[in-house]
Amino acid sequence: MNFSGYTLFKDVDLKFTQGNCYGIIGANGAGKSTFLRILSGDLEPTSGSVSIKANTRMSVLKQDHFAFDEFTVLDTVIQGNSKLYAVMQEKDAIYAKEDFTDEDGIRASELEAEFAEMNGWEIESDVSKLIQGLGLPESVLYEMMSSLTAKQKVKVLLAQALFGNPEIILLDEPTNHLDIAAINWLEDFIMDYPGTVLVVSHDRHFLNTVCTNIVDIDYGKIKMYVGNYEFWYQSSQLIQQLMNQQKKKNEDKIAELQAFISRFSSNKSKAKQATARRKLLDNLTVEELPVSSRRYPFVGFKMDRMPGKEILQVENISKTVDGVKILDNISFRVNADDKIAFVGENEIANTTLFKIIAGELEPDSGSYKWGTTITMSYFPLDNSAYFNDCDYNLVQWLGQYTTETTETFMRGFLGKMLFSGEDVYKPVKVLSGGEKVRCMLSRMMLYGSNVLVLDQPTNHLDLESISAVNDGIKDFKGNVIFASHDHEFIQTVANRIMEIGFDGKLTDRLGTYDEYINYV
Repeated sequence: MNFSGYTLFKDVDLKFTQGNCYGIIGANGAGKSTFLRILSGDLEPTSGSVSIKANTRMSVLKQDHFAFDEFTVLDTVIQGNSKLYAVMQEKDAIYAKEDFTDEDGIRASELEAEFAEMNGWEIESDVSKLIQGLGLPESVLYEMMSSLTAKQKVKVLLAQALFGNPEIILLDEPTNHLDIAAINWLEDFIMDYPGTVLVVSHDRHFLNTVCTNIVDIDYGKIKMYVGNYEFWYQSSQLIQQLMNQQKKKNEDKIAELQAFISRFSSNKSKAKQATARRKLLDNLTVEELPVSSRRYPFVGFKMDRMPGKEILQVENISKTVDGVKILDNISFRVNADDKIAFVGENEIANTTLFKIIAGELEPDSGSYKWGTTITMSYFPLDNSAYFNDCDYNLVQWLGQYTTETTETFMRGFLGKMLFSGEDVYKPVKVLSGGEKVRCMLSRMMLYGSNVLVLDQPTNHLDLESISAVNDGIKDFKGNVIFASHDHEFIQTVANRIMEIGFDGKLTDRLGTYDEYINYV
């Protein structure tokens, strides 16, 4: 596939088989969504072809959340099977005729047979199962799509892609905006699914759970590997290590041969050996490692001082927003070594609490107190205030948060966060969501704080950056209080789980995320 002379990937020869789930991975811009569009027939490749067995139905997760606003939820889901929906439409149109002819009767009977063959009489039951599995009530079936929230629409469009047992399902980021119960249901659905599933996702836990194969877009090529994401990741790291070791061996051998040739080429007794080694040197090449499109930022937090025994005490905090009680007498104490994950769907409660303990918002009642030895860095859910009205470039923006303002230091630090060359002079107001996240993390790393408060720090990031943030926070020796929907991130970082319900009450439990899920 070429775009304006740039090759995304070439010479791609792959076969996808029934009963397998393929995770499509690659850096941002590598061409994951483009590849899915080619497979679905939505985009023509520059060269090559896609073949699908005759009478095979492919279903695709739609990304336009407004495309079905004029339809009910039931009709929207049924349209996942366009042939069945067309039969229904034609059948209903015939029966609605006032002058019903013999020909209409014949056609109607043909359509009825086709309808029954496609399990048409089970439609409402099948759609209801999908909808309820994804966490929506059955009563939503006859509501208009236009009346639903964005998160509800995501679930309906996912149900549409899964409806009617298509032989092939293409899913681009299916877990976005799904709660943990819906994700678990989707994992079970895919694992039990007899057809072929191709999925693009940044959710590592989801990829590890459902994938039988990984399809990696990198080096301008697309290669398939057996196993889930974790198996692919560990294998790829090992292969890269072996390649580097082989490269080092070759370089050492070349240096040894060159030294020998240089030393003995003028010595008659050694000239024959030198000539032999020169021939060997001519045949020995150091293969440059292919340049990967993947880039891993450096994320590491160091404390300027160790925290004391008193970290944070929260006592009876309550807060009402727009007439709704978001926090209701929230109390907890942060202990040494605590890494606390706030989970669940009540994002506004988590964000409100974080703003209060970060000093950005006053509670209606109650109090909080940080220990005297504590220095805290805060990563807000909405970082727009840091960028939108700012005329600085990246170097100037980061310079606000450090006393070490030499350009060499700033460029080196930004380089570790994947800002290189002229990128460091880019105005911060034009940065992408992922670039802004990396800037905010850079700002936090410069502070040397011993407590980190992070509200959804992996939003807008690719898999590589998510892994880097995950590792950096996991290795941090201080306390962490964070909110996230990333299962792998929570499971590998947190040792204490909290959830604020929609009633404003707090559930607090020691242990891992998996233990918490089993508990609730």
